[in-house]
Amino acid sequence: MTTTSDLLLEIADDELILGWRDSEWTGIAPSLEEDVAFSSIAQNEIGHARALYELAARELGTDADALAFDRDPGEYRSAPLVERRRMDWAHTIARHFLYETADEIRLATLKESDNAEVAGLAAKMDREEQYHRLHARMWEERLRDEPRFRDAVHELWPFALGVLPPEQRATLAQHVGLDEVDAVERGQHSDELRELWEEMTIVRRSVPGATW
Repeated sequence: MTTTSDLLLEIADDELILGWRDSEWTGIAPSLEEDVAFSSIAQNEIGHARALYELAARELGTDADALAFDRDPGEYRSAPLVERRRMDWAHTIARHFLYETADEIRLATLKESDNAEVAGLAAKMDREEQYHRLHARMWEERLRDEPRFRDAVHELWPFALGVLPPEQRATLAQHVGLDEVDAVERGQHSDELRELWEEMTIVRRSVPGATW
């Protein structure tokens, strides 16, 4: 059974890893406008990760930095969708659109949580994520007729389904307009995550006790 701390860690890990992946477009996005947009989105995602880690840490008797940086790569609960590295622009926008659509669904559920802190944080995140969704939908509308983008959406669709628990996947399929397929579930990490972990944790590992 998934506990509240488990769920918070799943979302926090998604936000942290995706934030790092989005930040990789800084300086190389197709335009200056998109350079700024993805940098801003990345900062928001990492900020949300920290807030989620802090909430989970109180229940687990640890701190946000330990949860973010002291775990082994295999202990992260991130969805495989967010771990993929240096995709082309079509795949990046496809992931952006699919992830933000899935994230809106799970935040809607979290806002109804009996835990006031969880519900409050989810509401705050949802307000801040509205910009992410507007940006993703703008690009989806722009690219939806492009074969490369359509192919990217279909390729990443099983990964997108794995972002959500099974009971929320039909809603995601309805929003995206695709049929449900077998999901690529959490826990299936690639070497790409370990490479990112080495980069993310280098300061923490070289300077014990370093904090955000």
